[in-house]
Amino acid sequence: MTRTLDVAALVAGARRGDPRSVGRMISIVEDGSPQLRALMAALAAGGTPGPARGSRAHVIGLTGSPGVGKSTTTSALVRAYREAGARVGVLAVDPSSPFSGGALLGDRIRMQEHATDPEVFIRSMASRGHLGGLASATPQAIRVLEAAGCDPILVETVGVGQSEVEIAGESDTTVVLLAPGMGDGIQAAKAGILEVGDLFVVNKADRDGADQTARELRHMISLGGSPQPGAWQPPVLKSVASRGEGIDGVMKALAEHHAWLEQSGTGALRRRQRARTEIQGLALAVLQARFGDLGSGGTLDSLAADVAEGRLDAFTAADRIVAEVAG
Repeated sequence: MTRTLDVAALVAGARRGDPRSVGRMISIVEDGSPQLRALMAALAAGGTPGPARGSRAHVIGLTGSPGVGKSTTTSALVRAYREAGARVGVLAVDPSSPFSGGALLGDRIRMQEHATDPEVFIRSMASRGHLGGLASATPQAIRVLEAAGCDPILVETVGVGQSEVEIAGESDTTVVLLAPGMGDGIQAAKAGILEVGDLFVVNKADRDGADQTARELRHMISLGGSPQPGAWQPPVLKSVASRGEGIDGVMKALAEHHAWLEQSGTGALRRRQRARTEIQGLALAVLQARFGDLGSGGTLDSLAADVAEGRLDAFTAADRIVAEVAG
């Protein structure tokens, strides 16, 4: 009973925008606490978005190679949204520390100018080796920030090469950051990022080669063929985030894409796909945990011996494992 009351109090605190409640809830999410199921059920029971809004938060993913200025751009966007009166949530997914398993870069290192703003919730989360540059707890953490009334929610990824395309599965709008002189345009094409980006921003545009990088990007995007009528055409923008230059243009493009998502129905489809992926991931995690119980000295070893000795085929063995796990 105490646990249920504690969860209810945390949810109520988060809906009031209490930073401690939000922080504790995200810790529960990130740690996979036994309270997590009750926490998510409580959020769903009251409707995940904060009580002041009927719509879902705009989730914006920022990705790109290391060194392109993701944190600087995120900070500049936070500043712009705050000037517009928005309550902002930030999830900065960092590489895991090899010693503690926690986020290698902390909240205090990032975006210090916003650290004391009660209307900005910043949390660094450890990727813990999760492929794609996103922590596996990111979907639940987004729900917590949404319940706290954050809109938008900015998700900044590690930026780890080809796997960074996973951000597209977690966000409504994916912003791909590039920088001149780093060969980012070609790397983006190789990594498949061109297919998932909704906005492309050439940051550090005060450097030589910025115009050329932007031209290359536009050319590569155009090679995808003529867009379908009513389809979104990703813009290529330039910025110098450290000085706030070009951020107004990025904000305008983000607003336009958000409006297109809602008007076209694509936003609802993306949210549904995110939920589907999340459910599949959780279901697989449960099955994997049960599968592990069949390991050393158990059913799996027995079936492995039968297959190795030719007494049983692998398909039949797999069917038996699935039947036992599902049972």
